Amino acid sequence: MTDLPTRYRAYIDCLNRQDWARLGDFVDEAARHNGRPFGLAGYRAMLEQDFRDIPDLRFVIGLLACDPPLVAARLDFTCSPKGRFLGLDVNGRTVSFSENVFYEFQGGKIVQVWSVLDKTAIEAQLERPAR
Repeated sequence: MTDLPTRYRAYIDCLNRQDWARLGDFVDEAARHNGRPFGLAGYRAMLEQDFRDIPDLRFVIGLLACDPPLVAARLDFTCSPKGRFLGLDVNGRTVSFSENVFYEFQGGKIVQVWSVLDKTAIEAQLERPAR
């Protein structure tokens, strides 16, 4: 099997290409997200909605650490969510923030995801006048 950092980078590439037909190559049918049983279908639906809400969404790996079967990453985003995002009226403004996320892999697939978005960074940007 491919080493975990290479596998994870291929997963991020799959997300950025929105190659939903290949998502099952990386995400287990019984995947859980922040303790909720999402399964592959729910995981895909979540990501598809994210891309509808944030048309310019792109996942960029800022930090990556692997201790099999775990992967820890800091994903960096600069994007323009439409309307409300995380309960905030972003309304198309470009914001930058990070996501701290841990993954558990089994059999080469993601079975657990624990994720926290840096909402405070977005709030600070929204307090400043738009340019």
